[in-house]
Amino acid sequence: MKIFKLISLREYSLFFWIILISILGILTSTIYSKNKDDQLEKIESTLENIYLKKILKEITENLEPRFTTMDYKTTTGDTHQSIINNLEINKKEKKLLLDTILKNKSLKILKVNQKFIFKFDNLLDQKVIEFRIEKDKKNEIIFKKDLSSNTFVSREIEKNFEKKLVYKETIITNSLYNSALNLGIKPNIIIEFARLYGFQVDFQRDIWKNDSFQIIYEEFINENNKVVDTGEIIFANLNLQNTDLQLYKYEYEKNKIDYFDENGKSIRKTLMKTPINGARLSSSYGKRKHPILGYTKMHTGTDFAAPMGTPIMASGDGKVTKAGWCGGGGNCVKIRHNTTYQTVYAHMSKFGRGIKKGARVKQGQIIGYVGSTGLSTGPHLHYEVIENGRKINSQKLKLPSGKILKGNDRKEFEVSKIKIDVLKSNLISQLN
Repeated sequence: MKIFKLISLREYSLFFWIILISILGILTSTIYSKNKDDQLEKIESTLENIYLKKILKEITENLEPRFTTMDYKTTTGDTHQSIINNLEINKKEKKLLLDTILKNKSLKILKVNQKFIFKFDNLLDQKVIEFRIEKDKKNEIIFKKDLSSNTFVSREIEKNFEKKLVYKETIITNSLYNSALNLGIKPNIIIEFARLYGFQVDFQRDIWKNDSFQIIYEEFINENNKVVDTGEIIFANLNLQNTDLQLYKYEYEKNKIDYFDENGKSIRKTLMKTPINGARLSSSYGKRKHPILGYTKMHTGTDFAAPMGTPIMASGDGKVTKAGWCGGGGNCVKIRHNTTYQTVYAHMSKFGRGIKKGARVKQGQIIGYVGSTGLSTGPHLHYEVIENGRKINSQKLKLPSGKILKGNDRKEFEVSKIKIDVLKSNLISQLN
């Protein structure tokens, strides 16, 4: 009987201790949770502090990202050295990049519209940790830095793109730009189209309603059948008042490509007739009453009214002799093209990337954007042409044409032209 009682007491004792431990556990958990809630409340209260918020905002706004990238697409006249020299890195690193590129034989010849992508680690002294160079539209070479040896390891990557030739045509109802956009043509193709015809066409005065254009250009399609990039214009035709202005892409020497009319004449001239697309001629060359000063004076340039921010192109190859404030001209750029011609572009809202005194520019390169700085009543471009030190009327300027194909070059061009005409016919038949 006593043994039974002892066993019962032991069992109840064990049960008692289990209950006691459970109660202690619940109390401990409750106290911990309460302390945790108090801590969270204090943290939230601290974060809501207006002064702390201000300090955190100032710190985060002034933080520079560690990793940055820069994209660049080559233009006519670029060299590997000129591209590398434009990077904000030290001389030692520039030399390393240039030597690395030139060691790769497939990259020795630089092509127009070739893409470069640079990745920077801004915490390092030598910042470039990776860069990519487009070999062609289907292949690129990637260079990754080995920090231990301070060298770049390269490998070629094949892009899974399909090149497609696209034919588009339409009647111009309002402006060339809008008509082309409505066809689904990419803006960079439209700008290149305008650049090609800028040597002989004033897009404000020469294009009339119901004029038309045709174009064949390259598109690159990915595996999802989406357009990821555009290539070269193969053929273009601008029909103005029933007159065709046809242009054919032709490689007249190795890696030297230009556009020629049906007679084998290059459309490239010393200066473009109009350095801006989609603008309205608002004030021509000659005497006029100045809209701000109020008295009659000689207007030594041509004014093109255009929306704020419209890109302004260099009308010819040359060297920037000024990019800064020009008094009444506001922000202006001056370019010396050769011993004969200079051009001036005034009232800009801002300058194009890399445009500064001493910079080399190419025909069609964006040098700034339309603004209304200086003595100006509204957004417009004031454009001047200076011939042998004398300001002249840019709209009456007659310039010599570029290269004329002769002999075997002309024969080979005729064969190339026939092939493009056949291609055009096939693409039109596919539409029908």
